Amino acid sequence: MSEYSGHDQTGSSVGLVEKKFFTFAEPPGRLELESGASIGPVTLAYETCGRLNKDRSNGVLVFHALSGDSHMAGYYSPGDPKPGWWDIMVGPGKGIDTEHYFVICANILGSCMGSTGPSSINPETQKEYAADFPMITITDMVRAQKALLDHLGIERLTAVIGGSVGGMQVLEWCVRYPDTAASAVVLASTCRHSALAIAFNEVARQSIMADPNWKEGHYYGEKKPDMGLAIARMIGHITYLSDESMRLKFGRKLQNRSALSFEFGAEFQVESYLQYQGKKFIERFDANSFLYITKAADYFDLAREHGKGSLVKAFSKARAKFLVVSYTSDWLYPTYQSREMVTAMKKNDLDVSFCEIDAQWGHDAFLLPNPKLDTLMKGFLKRNRHEGSRLSQKETGHD
Repeated sequence: MSEYSGHDQTGSSVGLVEKKFFTFAEPPGRLELESGASIGPVTLAYETCGRLNKDRSNGVLVFHALSGDSHMAGYYSPGDPKPGWWDIMVGPGKGIDTEHYFVICANILGSCMGSTGPSSINPETQKEYAADFPMITITDMVRAQKALLDHLGIERLTAVIGGSVGGMQVLEWCVRYPDTAASAVVLASTCRHSALAIAFNEVARQSIMADPNWKEGHYYGEKKPDMGLAIARMIGHITYLSDESMRLKFGRKLQNRSALSFEFGAEFQVESYLQYQGKKFIERFDANSFLYITKAADYFDLAREHGKGSLVKAFSKARAKFLVVSYTSDWLYPTYQSREMVTAMKKNDLDVSFCEIDAQWGHDAFLLPNPKLDTLMKGFLKRNRHEGSRLSQKETGHD
């Protein structure tokens, strides 16, 4: 892929990239979901960077977070003002080095960023699925992405990598498909939501469903529940930050005023910031997708799904080498939850590296520039770079 110099990326951008689409599960071979429902056809939007090597063993599958998309790095056109959401990590010479790896990122099932979700057209009605879209789980998302990997002809990956909800997908992948990834990186994630995390998600969902424009999910073609979605984003955004980051960034600074106005407008800078985040979010995301994806995250419980309640038993199925990273200021998925998964992994004699990074920016820290994470990622992947190739050669008798 040629380098594009229209943006100041100091020679480290993957350049121009293309959003691609893969459609599968055409009726009658519909995708069976964990709920017992089925859906088809299913389309996944995806993006790739780098080159697939001869034995197709240098693939790295990146899972995005809740409201992310397949656009992880580079630019779709020369005029794009911003690169992909993880451009700081994916590219030549970066933590996930596209000089060595073929990097894939797919938009998850249930989203609104190119993959099949509630805003997609239901072929049976020729109208948007809306609330008729079936409930989905992290398992369903992962099974859909496995179909994409099969389509690409990749049987074994160098690594699967993800943060937050993306980290849940990493864990599910490693337990469900243990022989398909040599290594795994789990960033700021958890094996199951705490009551606190579920509570925040439920308040966010209720804010959408209480909006009179939601209309039980059937709002397409009419006024959207923008106010409810904006509030939901504001609630979520608070959990992505930390007390220290908000204190340092905003404190109690007033917005364009030297004195209190004694009105209900956005007087404090933090109020204005949250309102801005809410307004920006409604321009790019669908309220129903937010409902479905947050519910899927709440449902996720690796121990229940794979270990009959035992996390140790669940990880007995895993084979990958793991790098688990948490952040000191992440109160949405605090470090004790990462330590819990690391303990369960070690009780199965898995190769596990763990690091708690001192960062003041809260849960979103894994999306921000951090030299320590770059070094960890690059070293861990380099250590496992040839593992997939070596095992693939053994399986085919060419070692």
